[in-house]
Amino acid sequence: MQAMLAQLGKLQEQAETTQREIEEAEFTGTAGGGAVVATVAGSGELKNLAIDPKVIDPEEAELLSDLIVAAVRDASAKVTEHAESKRAELTSGLGLGGLGLPGM
Repeated sequence: MQAMLAQLGKLQEQAETTQREIEEAEFTGTAGGGAVVATVAGSGELKNLAIDPKVIDPEEAELLSDLIVAAVRDASAKVTEHAESKRAELTSGLGLGGLGLPGM
């Protein structure tokens, strides 16, 4: 029982470290062949948005808006993919998959 509690404590520390790493990481998403580039932190915060001046046309504001949304979604999807991968690494080998625990 003591060994199991020690393992759970270690797992909790690793989970906290992994969560901090995910939140501090930055992910870049693009749209329009790189015309719009969004950088999103693992925490979900939009850190930067770069727009190629060539795509700034007042008559095409809706297109630019769509490109921005697509770039942010692309970056956010990378955050989610990275977080899921890191969490899977953390729980692999623990044999928790059959317990029906969410996120495991």
